[in-house]
Amino acid sequence: MTIPNFRKINLVAYKPGRSISKNSKKVIKLSANESALGIGKKVQKILKTFDKKISKYPDGKFKSLTKVISKKYKCNQNQIICGSGSDEIIQMLCQLFLKKGDEVIVPQYSFLMYRIYAKIVDAKVIYSKEINFKISIKELLKKVTKKTKIVFLANPNNPTGTYLAHKELIELRKSLRSSILLVVDDAYFEYMINKDYKSGLEIFKNKKNVFILRTFSKIHGLASLRVGWGYGYKKIIDELYKIKPPFNVNKIAQLCAIEALKDKEFIKKSVKHNTLWCKKIKKELEKYKIKSNKIGPNFFLLNFNECKVSADKVGKKLEDFGIILREMKSYGIKNCLRFTIGNKKENIFFLNKMKSIFKNV
Repeated sequence: MTIPNFRKINLVAYKPGRSISKNSKKVIKLSANESALGIGKKVQKILKTFDKKISKYPDGKFKSLTKVISKKYKCNQNQIICGSGSDEIIQMLCQLFLKKGDEVIVPQYSFLMYRIYAKIVDAKVIYSKEINFKISIKELLKKVTKKTKIVFLANPNNPTGTYLAHKELIELRKSLRSSILLVVDDAYFEYMINKDYKSGLEIFKNKKNVFILRTFSKIHGLASLRVGWGYGYKKIIDELYKIKPPFNVNKIAQLCAIEALKDKEFIKKSVKHNTLWCKKIKKELEKYKIKSNKIGPNFFLLNFNECKVSADKVGKKLEDFGIILREMKSYGIKNCLRFTIGNKKENIFFLNKMKSIFKNV
């Protein structure tokens, strides 16, 4: 039997943080930068009281959700588009802007979906060198050519946890050719209490050549519902609506996202929890000479280069205890693990097990 011809795509598929242990133990998953506190009470109420009338399609224009988003962030409703996770919007941007031979610049260590979606449409992915795991504007600008169409970056960056100060972001946009689209992924912005930080939306709300990505998967805890949103120049948004799937964000996801945005107390509680435990965990890990990024997002890139024990060995020992961290080999980063801040019980358990690992070292 003949197999119909299909295009072979030269890329490695995305590998999410594992949630299953090799030894079949019940696990504590600290590998995917998910919400430490789960979901807020307002979202819980929606999930409990949803009328289950799911025989009708959801609103493909997300009118209620985009209205709440525009009000909360003081931005134009007609410049918002929602997606099944912000990664679907990344996919649509690549479909809209890129063709074979175009170039996309991404930081050396960055969210893998930027490069994957760019490669799917036959664009060439160019990697800019990072300095001490931080995006370097100087190195990024070195990679710009006449073929550059998009620059993707997350701020703070995943998986390194480092970030560009708002002045650096402004400098980058000014230094890039105006015809290049700068895509700023604000996935972790809610956690950032750092004085020199501003979100991409806050800085570039009125720019025609900057596109902002936001997600409900992190601080809001809606990772399983798959809902994110993007903000850009209206003409870009109008074109994205032409190519997006007709009903790409389900009704429950839209309702939960609306309530999540309204739940100020849960967001405040989550930020407070994150800041508290980031400080405690960073201080404890420094005793073992495990270096990490500044306190900011809800995760650390743990660097074992000065530690007496390797990242692989620590990762395996933690897994024996039922704790899963994110390996970094798929990102091209050696001797590092990515650790997500968990809830109080999970964090204490992690610190106790780290203490036992290093007891006789």
